Amino acid sequence: MYDKIQLLKKYFGYDAFREGQELLIDSILAGKDTFGIMPTGAGKSICYQLPGVMMEGVTLVITPLISLMKDQVAALKEAGIRGAYFNSSLTPGQYRKALEYAKQGTYKIIYVAPERLMNREFLDFTRAVRIAMVTVDEAHCVSQWGQDFRPSYLKILEFVEQLPYRPVISAFTATATKQVREDVIRILKLEEPTVLTTGFDRKNLFFSVQKPGNKYRVVKNYIDTHPGKSGIIYCLTRKLVEEVCQRLNEDGVEATRYHAGLSDEERRQNQDDFIYDIKPVMVATNAFGMGIDKSNVNFVIHYNMPKNIESYYQEAGRAGRDGEKADCVLLYGGKDVITNQFFIEKDNENEELEDEERELIRQRDRIRLKKMTFYCHTNECLRNYILGYFGEKSPGYCGNCGNCLTQFEEKDITAETRRFLGCVDSSGQRYGLNVIIDTLHGSDTEKIRRYYLDENDYYGMESDKSVHYLRKIADYLLMKEYLIQTDDRYSILQLGPKAAALMAGKETLTMKIAKEKEPAARPAKSGQNVRDAADPLLFEALRALRLRLARARSVPPYVVFTDKTLKEMCALRPKNKAEMLRISGVGETKFKKYGEAFLEEINKN
Repeated sequence: MYDKIQLLKKYFGYDAFREGQELLIDSILAGKDTFGIMPTGAGKSICYQLPGVMMEGVTLVITPLISLMKDQVAALKEAGIRGAYFNSSLTPGQYRKALEYAKQGTYKIIYVAPERLMNREFLDFTRAVRIAMVTVDEAHCVSQWGQDFRPSYLKILEFVEQLPYRPVISAFTATATKQVREDVIRILKLEEPTVLTTGFDRKNLFFSVQKPGNKYRVVKNYIDTHPGKSGIIYCLTRKLVEEVCQRLNEDGVEATRYHAGLSDEERRQNQDDFIYDIKPVMVATNAFGMGIDKSNVNFVIHYNMPKNIESYYQEAGRAGRDGEKADCVLLYGGKDVITNQFFIEKDNENEELEDEERELIRQRDRIRLKKMTFYCHTNECLRNYILGYFGEKSPGYCGNCGNCLTQFEEKDITAETRRFLGCVDSSGQRYGLNVIIDTLHGSDTEKIRRYYLDENDYYGMESDKSVHYLRKIADYLLMKEYLIQTDDRYSILQLGPKAAALMAGKETLTMKIAKEKEPAARPAKSGQNVRDAADPLLFEALRALRLRLARARSVPPYVVFTDKTLKEMCALRPKNKAEMLRISGVGETKFKKYGEAFLEEINKN
């Protein structure tokens, strides 16, 4: 009988668990409900797949992500584990045949969409076999406080209560605030669960925010200076996806696209082209990426600001899943806020909700959008801002983000702030940000004249400052709560809770101002690890071999071996099976399928 460490190596090719994995696995094996909050790339799937192999009976994994089901089941089969999935991509005939196999005990791990749970045929199957565990993936979807609330997730508890006996319930998510975590435990009725948050920090990711005049030029320059790298470019609208993808193709970049306006077949083909590295750059809306387990995504560029930190961190976190260094670049523009506000107000996706519930979710979305906007304007450590949002403490300087590598100087903005606050107050707190800035700047516009703001005491008092500079101060005052914006569609500027003390002369205020436009070069890491020593020619030869083998088996290349594993092969150059099995990511099952071919390729080079 294998123990968990032996099975970890046999099926997944790893000699040791990552942070948090063993505690969660032991909890599940002890029959306890378990809730893991782990960042993308931290190895959540092993936390339920390994116990699923070891437990008597079937493990059901509930997820809304069809692409994840397909890839995860393919990866399970490559590892020698019997798996299946049930979702809308199956024909009625395929669905019934898979259910029949499932009743016969063919599969150990079954992925299922939440909408399928209460299907009569599926319920019949669950009564015919022993369900050892129900795993709820993307567990934040159960909470109305979550960024991806799905009413179908509320059926999970009803499904569990219809089973002949209660199985172990485990839940996993990459992004969950304190309120969402409490919701998940309450709604799923987890019984005295083991709850573990391993931390949200992805140290291999470099975060930066840029505010360029020409976003496309920045994207094209990044791709040109990172040849051969694979990445995702997220755009807010389908139209923008089409425009960016077309321009990249015209400029000779192997790029493809993904959004909800394409046919199912084209989306599938484009997704496969990206996963198989046929077209290494994907331009997409946020409809793409959830459940995409591609390990060698080297960069994620957000062409526009997302609507909340949860979505941003989840999307950016698709970079560097293999632990290698990766870039997460956000290109901010003022119109991004307006577009996101429009999407929030028009969102009627959850038709099952009452009007009052829908409006409550909109209010929460507006608050989240403000915090996302603050991220784009802060001059503090970007990593610290993200971790603080999720309730995690950090040193405040990471040395691996655009802000930490930019030189700043402290500037006293007390006088400008008092004028800003005075202008808002004297105009009756009735106008939006642009009107107040135009008033301070002394702009001669039709709106200023119509509102008689050219007669305001503060009119033109900051005429020597640029509008861009005044907007930076306004963003800072909003972030620090000297000013607030109302949540209605007009976003009126009003005095915040900290305004009175500063206006009364009881305190001063300073703000960090960047000394230079371009951030300093990223520091080189001292020393050289095993993967940094990889022979580039051998690495390309192994990648080519991996691609041939992947195509022959109709699986994504990373399912054969990840880039991280290939680099370790290059550095250590194993000569036999024993040495190959010491490589991280090479287990017994994969060695039987691929080991000799890779040993032969290494020997040739």
